[in-house]
Amino acid sequence: MANSQGMCSTFKKELLCGSHAFGAQAANGVRTVTTKDTFYAALFLASASRTVADTTYDTTGELAGTGNYTQGGIAVTNASAPTNTGTTAWWNPSASLQWVNLTSSGSFDAVLIYNYTSTSKLAVSVHTFGAQSIVSSTFTLTMPAADSSNALLRIA
Repeated sequence: MANSQGMCSTFKKELLCGSHAFGAQAANGVRTVTTKDTFYAALFLASASRTVADTTYDTTGELAGTGNYTQGGIAVTNASAPTNTGTTAWWNPSASLQWVNLTSSGSFDAVLIYNYTSTSKLAVSVHTFGAQSIVSSTFTLTMPAADSSNALLRIA
């Protein structure tokens, strides 16, 4: 089975349960979220099987921790608060994802975004791209435009 992209199914339910905080929120009368969660991005081999059925981060199919890649991935820059435009709510990382001086342990074609703050490392979304195999080079995933039509995460 190949990697396939999309927002993880359990993530949608966890949003309704308040398990993820992409931004601080004003008090709702019962609770106040004053801190954001930390999100990470991990790269996965083209032979992996990452899909919307993922529930948590694990190392199965991830690039090996060699060649300047650390399993677990890198922190996602989260300086932009979630917002909405019309009927679509959206969030986008505020910076591209970048692995410097990367040598991959094989061909890879997916990144898993997950909630690093949660004890279970809850999966958020899987994003696929053309297969890459890199030797001692910088690999950058450029983020889409931060708007309701293009942002990395959109709920309409």
